Formats: sequence, structure tokens, C-alpha cells
Amino acid sequence: MFNEVVDFLNGIIWSNWLVYLCLGAGLFFTLWMKFPQLRLIKDMVRHLVSGGDSASGVSSFQSFAMALGGRVGTGNIAGVASAIGYGGPGAVFWMWAIAFLGAGSAFIESSLAQVYKEKSDGEYRGGPSYYIEKGLGKRWYAVLFSFSAVIACGFFLPGIQANSIATAVNNAFSIPTWGTGAFVALLLGLIIFGGVKRIGKAAEIIVPFMAVAYIIIAVVIIVVNITEIPAVINLILSHAFSARAATGAVIGQAIMWGVRRGIYSNEAGQGTGPMAAAAAEVSHPAKQGLVQAFSVYVDTLFVCSATAFMILVTGMYNVYDQAGDTLLVENMPGVAPGPEFTQGALDSFMPGFGSIFVAIALFFFAFSTLMAYYYYAESNIAYMTRNIKNKKPFFFATRITLLLMTFIGAVNTAGAVWALGDVGVGLMAWLNIVAILLLAKTGVATLTDYEAQTRQGLDPVFNPKALGIKNADFWETKWEEDQKQEKTMEDAG
Repeated sequence: MFNEVVDFLNGIIWSNWLVYLCLGAGLFFTLWMKFPQLRLIKDMVRHLVSGGDSASGVSSFQSFAMALGGRVGTGNIAGVASAIGYGGPGAVFWMWAIAFLGAGSAFIESSLAQVYKEKSDGEYRGGPSYYIEKGLGKRWYAVLFSFSAVIACGFFLPGIQANSIATAVNNAFSIPTWGTGAFVALLLGLIIFGGVKRIGKAAEIIVPFMAVAYIIIAVVIIVVNITEIPAVINLILSHAFSARAATGAVIGQAIMWGVRRGIYSNEAGQGTGPMAAAAAEVSHPAKQGLVQAFSVYVDTLFVCSATAFMILVTGMYNVYDQAGDTLLVENMPGVAPGPEFTQGALDSFMPGFGSIFVAIALFFFAFSTLMAYYYYAESNIAYMTRNIKNKKPFFFATRITLLLMTFIGAVNTAGAVWALGDVGVGLMAWLNIVAILLLAKTGVATLTDYEAQTRQGLDPVFNPKALGIKNADFWETKWEEDQKQEKTMEDAG
């Protein structure tokens, strides 16, 4: 009965309308801003490594690492495998498409998070709830998003990460899932009880290490099989628009699974990335918008592509029909879509090593995502309780709940936790994308202002009043204080 209810909700939330909305919004932003994903790549990288942290906020790179920690997770290994397993090789193309277009959405939502951020209890807070309330003036809508984010990030999504870690570790080392679940929950607790600054520091170390190591292994496998790459690319492109059911690449399935898993992996438009973006210490909102757009590239075009090419070049995958009960392509008898595809791909190249490496990589990938999930849940708890002086009991309850759901997810079935995760991701995406479409003018204005200042050779600073942006209280105060400080220095000179 429970599974039927979850499947029913997924059928409503993940209708074709959400797919069209995600692709359409990304295309709309991309065209309006004249392809910043291509024009401003140099700026993305420059702001990624520039600037530092402060007592209230993390550095741009730490914010990038926190957001990338949320993006680079189970979706990059198990998610890519399930996209191929249910959508065929053509689903990879649609993952690329939603990443490219989604970078535009990521810029808008992250810039808005900076524009409308607040300082609460000595830390920067922001995200969809803040820009919905301040930008749209819809408090009820903001609370609805916060509630959905807490449910998704605190209850539904942690189980996916924990389940994938436990499954991979059990496959590689025969360690029972309950043992892995208990260990992950304990280690996670040590970090999240340290607050956002400790999460930022941990992500800064873990994320670059895991992403680089994983991509290196993938590149080695691709280079060894370099003669197969043209055939793999042709397989992806030809099946992206194919209606040949015999290959499992029915176009509707390819688009649906590519976009669904693409959004789950890169989080563009989902509304979680902006929460990390708001924590950054920057002089202009567009700077962090560009950094977060770049993180979408790193997640999908680098890490997800690495997984897809490893799986396809080695042929270690199966493809199911739309109902999920009939095999259309069977290269791995008895193996369901999941991390086992990636483990099989690596084992076919380095026997005995693949399962172990994927288990280790998946541990780091998924663990960093669990840290990000806690931060996202905490940010929305902070929003809903910002008029309550003592928030500590609410934060404590959130931490305990997330740790409990992490353990439960580790010992649950993969299908159940993925289905719940899809409900959470889809609900946040619906609420957030509608909001950023309504606030698009403000998001685009930040980019226009940023580019106008850079053309003058200036380090961009932000004055919301000059752009006609209201309720950007943090930036209004900061601008006034900076102006007073400059005048004092001029008078003293």
C-alpha cells in the first residue's frame, strides 16, 4: 500500500509537465542571458578560487564545495546507471542537455539567494524561502517550500545516499548493511553537530579529492578503450531521439529518465544549491551565481559523463522497458540498475578492483551529499523558526532525524528509497522553478550589473537600490556601511 501511494505521487509530480518545465526554464534563462554558460566560463573559474571566508560566511570555494557535495553523490554513480537502465543510452544525452540548460537556472537561483540573504545567529542564511518571501511577497509559499525541503532533505533523500553506500560496501566487502549504516550515521553526526563552518571545511577537503580520483580512473578506462568512444557517442546520440523499443531507447523514457536523474544529480533548479550559495562571502551576488553554475558542469559534464562512458564502453548495463519488468537489453544477467553497473564496468577492466574502488568512491560521494542535506534541512528550519529566539532544540531534532533516516535508508530496499527521493526532489523543483521564473528579472539584473562593472575594469559591488531591487536588506545595509567607510577614509586622507 505504501509503495503504491509513493508511486502514485511520483506519477503526479514527475509528469511530463515537470520535464518540460525544467528544460523550458533552463532554455528561457539561457537565451535571455545570452548563454553565460559559454561566455563567462573564465569568470566562473576565477571567482571559484578568489575571495575568502569571514566570521559570518564561507568562502566561494567552500560554498562551491558544499553545493557540489550535494550535487556529486549517489546520482553520479547509481543515478547514471538507473538512467541508462530505464531510459537506455540516449538518457545520457538528456542528462547533458539538462546540465547545460540547468546552468542558467543555477545562476538565477543562486544569485537570487545572495540578493535576498540574511544574517541569522551570526551566519548567512538564504535560499528559495527567502527570495520567495522577499521577492514575491508570498510568505505562505515560502513556508511551503521550506516544509517540503525539510521533508525531502531530512527524511526522504538521506536514505538514497546511505542505501547506495551500504549496497556497494556489502557487494565489495560483505559487510552487513546495518553495520555500514551505523558507521555512516556516527561519522556524519560528528560533523553535522559542528555546524555550517565545519561542514564547509569538511566539504572543502572531501569533494575535490573524491571527484578528481574518480575522474582519473574513468579517464584511464576511456583511454584504454579509446577506439570504442566514437561508437559510444553514436550510441548515445542516436538513441536520444530513437523510438526503437528493441534497444530500450524509447524517446519518452530517455528524456524522462535523463532529465529526472540529471536534476537529481546536478540539482539545477531544485532549490538546494541556492542554500549553499547564500552562505558565501562575496562582493556581488552574480559572482556566486557563476560559481554555482560551474558546479553543475563539474557534476554532470565531468563526473556523470565519466560514469556513463565507463558503463557504455564496457557494455556493463541492462535496459528495462517502461514498466520496469521486461529486459530489453541484458548484458549483466540478474543485475538491477544501480552501483553494480559501475562496479561491473570497473571489474571488467581491473578484476577485483572495481567493486572496492566504487564502494570507496560512493562512500565519499554520498557522504558529502549527506552533509549537504543536513545543511539544507537546517537552513529551512532556521527560516521557519527565525522568530524563535532559541533554535537549538529544532536543530538538534533535525540532526537526530537525519541520522536516524540515514540508518533506516541503509537497511531498506533500493527501490523504496529512490522512489521517496524522487518525490522530494520533484516537489522542490516544482515550487522553486515557478518562483525563479517569476523572479527572473531580478536574477538577470544582477548579471547585467555585474558585466557592466567588469567592462569598466571594476571589481563588482552590489547596490540593490540602484537596480530598483527592494527588500535586499543585507545588501542595502552593507552598501551604506561601505559608503560611510569610504567617506571616512577620504576625510582622513
